[in-house]
Amino acid sequence: MKLKQSQYSMGVLAAGSAYLIWGILPIYWKLVGSVPAEEVLAHRIIWSLVFMILVLSMIGKLKMVASEIKHVFTHKKQAMSIILASVLISANWLVFIFSVASDHVIEASLGYYINPLLNVFLATFFLKERLSKAEWVSVSIAAGGVFCMTLYYGSFPWAALTLAATFSFYGLIKKKVSVSAWTGLKIETLIMTPFALLFLLFFDQSTVSLWDRGISIVLLLMGAGVITAIPLLLFTAGAKRISFTLVGFLQYVAPTIMLILGVFLFHEPFSLPQLLSFILIWIALIIFSLSRSWELLRKRKLNSKPEFQKM
Repeated sequence: MKLKQSQYSMGVLAAGSAYLIWGILPIYWKLVGSVPAEEVLAHRIIWSLVFMILVLSMIGKLKMVASEIKHVFTHKKQAMSIILASVLISANWLVFIFSVASDHVIEASLGYYINPLLNVFLATFFLKERLSKAEWVSVSIAAGGVFCMTLYYGSFPWAALTLAATFSFYGLIKKKVSVSAWTGLKIETLIMTPFALLFLLFFDQSTVSLWDRGISIVLLLMGAGVITAIPLLLFTAGAKRISFTLVGFLQYVAPTIMLILGVFLFHEPFSLPQLLSFILIWIALIIFSLSRSWELLRKRKLNSKPEFQKM
C-alpha cells in the first residue's frame, strides 16, 4: 500500500513538474528573443538529438532505442506516420517560439486550452469514439469562444488554432504508432536534424553569427535541447503512475501559467472581449472534465459490482 502511494506521489510530482516546465517555457524563449524563431527551432531540434544520445548512452538504452527505430522503419506505414509526426511537432515548436517572440503568449495559452477539446473532437472522426451530449456542448461553447476571439482580433487566431491543431494531430499519430517516449523524441529529432543543419548552413538569413551573439545566448540555444527533452520524459514517467483523469486535469496547469505570464509578466493587452472568450473556453473545459470524470466513475462502479449483481 505504501509502495503504491509512493508511486502515485512520484507520478503526480513528475507529471506536475512537466506541465510546470511547459508553462514557464515562454520565459526561456523570451531570453533568446534576439534570435529569429526559425533559428531557435533549428538549434532546439539539433541539441535535443545531441542530449537524447548522451542520456541514452549514459543509462544504457541506446541499443534498445536503435533497435526500436529499426523496427519502425521496416514498416512503411509506421515510418510515414512518424515522419508526419516529426513535421507536426516541429511546426508546433516553431509557432510557439514565434508567438512568444512576437508577444502573443496569451494567444498561445488559448491554443493549449483548446487542445484537449480538439483531441476529443478528432477522436470522434478518426478513432470512432462517441461524445456525450455534455461533451458536444463543451465543444460548441469552445467554438463560441474562438469565434469571439476572432471578432476581437478582426482576424482568425491562427497561432492558437495552429498550436492546438498541430499538437492534436501529433498526439493522434503517436497514439497509432506505438513507440516509447525515448524512441519517439529520438526519431523525430533525427528526422528533422538534417533539415535544421541545412537551414543553419545555407538558408539562415541572419546577419549575426552564432558566436557574435554572446556566450549566454549560445548556452541558452544549446540548453533548448535539455528543456525540450526533460519535461517530455517527466511526463512519460508521471503518466504511467497516475490516472488518465488526473493527467487531464494537470494539463491545464501549463496554459494557465502561460496566461498569467502573458498578463502580469509580459504585460500583453488583455481586454474584456478576450476575457469573455477565455471564460467560454474555461466553461467548456469544466463541462468536459466533469463529464469525463463522471463517465469514468460510472464505469468503475459498474466494473466493481459482483458478477451476480451484473447479471
